[in-house]
Amino acid sequence: MKILQVTSPNTYTLLDAPIPEPGPGEALIRVEAITTCPQWDLHLRHNEPMFPGHRFDYPYTAGQPGHEATGEVVALGEGVTELAAGDRVSVWKDPGHRHPGCYAQYAVKPVEHLIRVPGHLPPEATAPVELAMCVGAVFRMLREMNAVAGRRFGVTGLGPAGLIAAQMARAEGASEVVGFDLNVTRRETGLKVGIDAAYDPRDDLSGRFPARPGKPLALECGVDCVGAKASVEFLMDRTADVVALFGVQREDYTYSPRHYSGLRLCGYRGHSREAAEYAVDLIARGALDLAPLVTHQLPLHRYGEGIDLLERQEAIKVCYRPWEEV
Repeated sequence: MKILQVTSPNTYTLLDAPIPEPGPGEALIRVEAITTCPQWDLHLRHNEPMFPGHRFDYPYTAGQPGHEATGEVVALGEGVTELAAGDRVSVWKDPGHRHPGCYAQYAVKPVEHLIRVPGHLPPEATAPVELAMCVGAVFRMLREMNAVAGRRFGVTGLGPAGLIAAQMARAEGASEVVGFDLNVTRRETGLKVGIDAAYDPRDDLSGRFPARPGKPLALECGVDCVGAKASVEFLMDRTADVVALFGVQREDYTYSPRHYSGLRLCGYRGHSREAAEYAVDLIARGALDLAPLVTHQLPLHRYGEGIDLLERQEAIKVCYRPWEEV
């Protein structure tokens, strides 16, 4: 089989490797589609740590950082009864980047890290389930806080996570969903997936979205999907009740006296099977459409071209098809 390996920053190769065999509690999947995780792919390209204290070692583990994948179960290890050959599944949890990843034609995964997905959908519509699980963990928390239903909801950053968050806010009953992004194409995509309005945060929005301290705030709840200080504090200053922090934090945010009038912040609880099931249920009901996140599809051997598109912000997600040759 073919499997991709990033050999050094901005270089990669396709290796020939034997098809792996599943061990006890594992399943072998024939990978049909893998979508990029822009954070991992771009940070790996530039040898930039993903978060404080992290480092990359090259050559990187073969198949990584591919971890958003959909495929068909073709073989099962000893003791596996939860799945059957022929099941369409997605990977909802990456066991870690020291384990072979899914930028490959076949991959072995622990059964508990796989989840059945609707087989009638194209594979690119279910490959990003892992990201949807991550965002879903935030919305399950916001649901417990009664923070979304009937409320005007803001999303900063309309990349892959933000586009999922906007749809989940709608599914949870937000009265209105408003997005903010610097990129006009991403704002347009947001409108296509059901956002009511999308704005460039650099514009003068003081009339629509007054900031603290001052007039009553227009947003009641929101989620930041960027992680940058300016983005988080933009949302904090314009949201009355709850701001969820989803974007990877690499710098300090300032909670100042102007925020004391009731603003709550919540972080990220982490991955869970329940969040994966929540996301797949939304997909099955038609309340979450992951296909619009995929703006380009390429064969795996053109991996670098896809990362170039991410680099130039000309793609939201790239889907690689490991069995295509052209």
